[in-house]
Amino acid sequence: MEMESLPNGNSAAAAAAVAAAAAAAAAVAPSSKLNQLAESLKLEHQFLRVPFEHFKKSIRANHRIVEKEMSAVISGVADAANADFSRDEAVHHLNSLVSRLQGLKRKLEEGSRTEHLQAQKCRARLDHLESADADNLSDWNNMRLKRILVDYMLRMSYYDTAMKLVESSNLQDLVDVEVFHEAKRVIDALQNKEVAPALAWCAENKSRLKKSKSKFEFQLRLQEFIELVRAENNLRAITYARKYLAPWGSTHMKELQRVMATLAFKSNTECATYKVLFEPKQWDYLVDQFKQEFCRLYGMTLEPLLNIYLQAGLSALKTPYCYQDDCTKEDPLSQDSFRKLALPLPYSKQHHSKLVCYITKELMDTENPPMVLPNGYVYSTKALEEMARKNNGQITCPRTGFVCNSSALVKAYIS
Repeated sequence: MEMESLPNGNSAAAAAAVAAAAAAAAAVAPSSKLNQLAESLKLEHQFLRVPFEHFKKSIRANHRIVEKEMSAVISGVADAANADFSRDEAVHHLNSLVSRLQGLKRKLEEGSRTEHLQAQKCRARLDHLESADADNLSDWNNMRLKRILVDYMLRMSYYDTAMKLVESSNLQDLVDVEVFHEAKRVIDALQNKEVAPALAWCAENKSRLKKSKSKFEFQLRLQEFIELVRAENNLRAITYARKYLAPWGSTHMKELQRVMATLAFKSNTECATYKVLFEPKQWDYLVDQFKQEFCRLYGMTLEPLLNIYLQAGLSALKTPYCYQDDCTKEDPLSQDSFRKLALPLPYSKQHHSKLVCYITKELMDTENPPMVLPNGYVYSTKALEEMARKNNGQITCPRTGFVCNSSALVKAYIS
């Protein structure tokens, strides 16, 4: 048999054309993968922001230590110069200054090591993002899934489980365990009705909290005042209010007036306006507020990343049918947990209905048209042909058990 030659060409040109077509076809998949990768990298803001904010926090803390210690040493030298010390007193004073400087040196060395480790973590994350390409996209996505799961477990306080996943997958530089442990100390204290660690955290981050107009410290002070009133230690409560609550009066006068009234109403009051201030759920409110402030400070999303990614997928699946009793079990939104997650999402805008085969879960279209059984159930042509081939032309409805011959099938037309 002779091969037909291409018009206006020869066999070499034909081979070149075939090679070009093959190369173009092969390029489609990598191109789509690169587009997918580019979209994925846009979502990695938190991945870089959190360690960078932690790094900056360490630098600021070390800077404050240097300023405080150097100011004290310079002041001590000035005092020594102006004072009329004896020789022994002068030596003792200078020795104390030298000891203070040696202590500062040790703190700076420790701070420098911490900064170095945090800088390494930032570098490791940049390298991880740069390593993503079309060839290792599957492995990279698998690693990202593990990072998202660790983030979720740390936010939900499953610290031991999170650490096991981190260690087994070698994710130490790609997750923020230390940052969440910092939050855990404050959360545990608040759950035990202690505000001291939370107030210390507010003092460490005072300038940034002030810049964001946070009133978390004010809420902590109010709660501490309420606890003094609950213990019927009114004199101490009044002293505490003068020292710690009065400075907030210019911006939060109404809340202050309401809390101060508890001195008259007491903790056993039945007045709803003041009774709620003594309820245990106030501590839960403080925990939630701390989590929000903490996430905002480090540039984290308020919701776990896992919830955000799931909601992105559920937004494409959510339809009114998903909330009906006869929703198919294959639909994720048939489960209560997913329904709750999708509750705030809008319904998906579907321009055209899509028919999916119950058996193969493939789309039924002109290439794979739907076929109707005598009992009224509809399945795809591919699924029924496969079933007929395995059962000598017999078709069994997987839902009802109805049996018929393949010749009894009727093609359905989608309009």
